[in-house]
Amino acid sequence: MKHLNLFTSESVSEGHPDKVADQIADSILDECLKGDPNSRVACEVFVTKNFVLIGGEITSKAKPDYKQIVKNVLTDIGYTKKEYGFSAEEVEVEVRVQQQSSDIAMGVDAKKPEDVGAGDQGIMFGYATNENEGYMPLPIAIAHKLVRVATNLRKSGEFKHARPDMKSQVSVDYTNPKKPRIATILMSIQHDPDIDMNAFKSYIKESIMIPVAKSFGLNSDFEVIINPTGQFVIGGPAGDTGVTGRKIIVDTYGGAGHHGGGAFSGKDPTKVDRSAAYFARYIAKNLVAAGVADKLEIQLGYAIGKNEPVSIYVDTFGTSNFSSDEIVNLIQKVFDLRPGMIIKYFSLTKPTFEYHKLTNYGHFGRPDLNLPWEKLDKVDEIKKIIA
Repeated sequence: MKHLNLFTSESVSEGHPDKVADQIADSILDECLKGDPNSRVACEVFVTKNFVLIGGEITSKAKPDYKQIVKNVLTDIGYTKKEYGFSAEEVEVEVRVQQQSSDIAMGVDAKKPEDVGAGDQGIMFGYATNENEGYMPLPIAIAHKLVRVATNLRKSGEFKHARPDMKSQVSVDYTNPKKPRIATILMSIQHDPDIDMNAFKSYIKESIMIPVAKSFGLNSDFEVIINPTGQFVIGGPAGDTGVTGRKIIVDTYGGAGHHGGGAFSGKDPTKVDRSAAYFARYIAKNLVAAGVADKLEIQLGYAIGKNEPVSIYVDTFGTSNFSSDEIVNLIQKVFDLRPGMIIKYFSLTKPTFEYHKLTNYGHFGRPDLNLPWEKLDKVDEIKKIIA
């Protein structure tokens, strides 16, 4: 039997417990930055049946209404019915927030953006591949679109009996890397009790799975798996606890690229876990789009309070005619890697986007959002240098 070269990624919907926590944390960040662009936010959220705990360190002139933020997030997701076991009207909210450590502030606060130090030590990765127009790995791109389409159909009322909690999983066959195929699509979607399960599953296959596969120009004869346990009525925080930052692979590249371990949500952009990861994606995408490599990953290392990375590493997986040293030199010529300059370049303290909108369906390769780190505005400059 011929061995298939399969790679699998998953995504989850906005009703998934961990994503509920992420949305609350980033909605708090949005509210703080609106009132005070210099806010320092490190917010963690825990959710369970009709209970939300908000903790962390926040220093801001803004005064967010935590309970109202929670209510707004749950209402937007669709947690509005008592029978869900987690609803905007019944949820209890406990707040345990304190000020940011003055020791951290010493290394981060500066008058000039070029002097701003990293808000913590850590390693961040950026990744890009030219296997599709979004420069994202196919499995995670498809997985994200599946739950995004399903959620939009649920909210419009077209997807009958669906509830907010959903998961997708996509296996892509790369046996012929020039012609990848979808091998399997798995979706687990929360639903009302006592429904026609055959009709429910048929709708998912015919109105969600197949149209999404075709939108990528891929095959529709994949294996279909839907709600493999038989039913999925109890879901969301009523069925499983949720915590901020527990879906870091869903947030990034679906496992196709490395991850430094730091989550994004609930953190202001002085935290390089967030801002430097965004910038690393920006670098990788522009380099691949300029033809430096077909696939490229960059690692950046930072020390708390320091305004230059302590390390830069590049891997092109054998798809480039340039050496790693040549690419690192190119990066240093074209891109300013200092945290304060990243924040300034992307306007991360006064963003044109809202951070809470990033919490679902990935922080990268988003066709529905005009994100600054997805711009290809360095391609021409790179091409001139490598010509």
